[in-house]
Amino acid sequence: MDVRVGLCGWTVSQASYVRRFPVVEVQHTFYEPPSDAVLTRWRAQVPAGFEFTMKAWQRVTHESNSPTYRRLKQPLPEDAHGQVGAFRTTPAVLAGWQRTLECARILRATAVLLQCPKSFRPTAENVGRLRAFMTHVERPAARLLWEPRGEWPVPLLTELCAELDLVHVVDPMQTETVTPEQTYYRLHGTTGSRHVHSDDELRRLRDRVDGRPSPYVMFNNLPRVGDAERFLALL
Repeated sequence: MDVRVGLCGWTVSQASYVRRFPVVEVQHTFYEPPSDAVLTRWRAQVPAGFEFTMKAWQRVTHESNSPTYRRLKQPLPEDAHGQVGAFRTTPAVLAGWQRTLECARILRATAVLLQCPKSFRPTAENVGRLRAFMTHVERPAARLLWEPRGEWPVPLLTELCAELDLVHVVDPMQTETVTPEQTYYRLHGTTGSRHVHSDDELRRLRDRVDGRPSPYVMFNNLPRVGDAERFLALL
């Protein structure tokens, strides 16, 4: 089975990681993008066939009251409050997107993930902002992934993904993607981040991706190293 299995974040040393997994989803680019030098070093220190995917900077998706901004080394500037997140086309968001594109180019990322908070609900305003953003900005050479963490109607998800050329990202233990032909799963933990996936859960996951064209299965729960390696063994 041609399944790409990896982790959300390095989790273990880079040297150890690349011996065990063929792809990593970079998390640093969400909280605060690293310098070009760091990204260049990551790219240079992996085998030629190793794959990077990455999360877009939170300035694009998360509003200024999000607790994720606490991870910043420097606080969000005052003039950015109320001006970031939710796919606004403000200077602060567009600058954040430009930095995301630069990171993707350096890493030669094959996919860029737009992960939304649960507070980004399917209101007319939010749908309008998403449409306006996606038709306004430069797109990366990579695929664009979208993970709406809240409750969105399936017909609307299907319409938006087709219209905006987005890959719908889900945790398969919770729901199913509307773009199964481009499966990208992120497993957060069935009962919370500390959840260890059971053998039965991993077998069901294996059966679900069977026959799909080059699906991605990325583990994001805290015990993700063990779960991912057990899943690889099942494959």
